[in-house]
Amino acid sequence: MRVAIVASQFNEKFVTLLLEGTQQRLRELQVPDIAVTVIRVPGAVEIPIAAQRLARTEKYAVIIALGMVLRGETSHYDHVCNQVSEGCQRVALDYNLPVILGVLMTENEEQALARLGGVHGHKGYESADAAVAMVNVLKSI
Repeated sequence: MRVAIVASQFNEKFVTLLLEGTQQRLRELQVPDIAVTVIRVPGAVEIPIAAQRLARTEKYAVIIALGMVLRGETSHYDHVCNQVSEGCQRVALDYNLPVILGVLMTENEEQALARLGGVHGHKGYESADAAVAMVNVLKSI
């Protein structure tokens, strides 16, 4: 099983923790490092176009999207969250390929840390679990 990970560079500290958790969990699930391609993009809004290009290659069984969007003082947050989630969904449906949305969308840094190994688990691990599960589900249909 080949896995592509598209990770944003914006909010690097948080995305690095997401990426490391995802990669660690994929290893635990017996996905070798050589079967995982990581692509870095500037921000969350750029994730869908990179996911689309990866899907178009037909090399991957699943794509995992990783990023971090923190609410600010303007409505920009809502637009970014909508663009990345709708864009990833579109890629999944257009290419019949699971695109796992592992993009944290939180009100503040404390909420993000709670989802990166804190009281709400680790969303990177959960993204890896969802990726492997979806590949298996689609194979069984």
